[in-house]
Amino acid sequence: QVQLVESGGGLVHPGGSLTLSCVAHRFAFSGSEMRWYRQSLGKEREWVASISKRPSIRTYADSVKVRSFIYRDDAEDTVYLQLNRVTLEGAGVYYCRVGDSNFWGRGPQVSVFS
Repeated sequence: QVQLVESGGGLVHPGGSLTLSCVAHRFAFSGSEMRWYRQSLGKEREWVASISKRPSIRTYADSVKVRSFIYRDDAEDTVYLQLNRVTLEGAGVYYCRVGDSNFWGRGPQVSVFS
């Protein structure tokens, strides 16, 4: 069964940085697009960033484009989301997902405290 195990959430001050990781199990990771989503308190889950299979084309939501970097390590079956210059709006639960499939991770919480 496909499994996505995320880590790296926690507390961060505004302007700080945090890197989330998502390790994939039991599917062809290197041949799959991977995505990150965010769900902030009281809001619907929204797409944040995607990275295609090789050559790893990256796309971002406008709200995070200048503050985030998505990358992948196919040798480790892991996708990352680096959050830079985090704002209060960056707080929420972050989920990784296999493309547009129904396979989601459980989501690490990112809390932003001033």
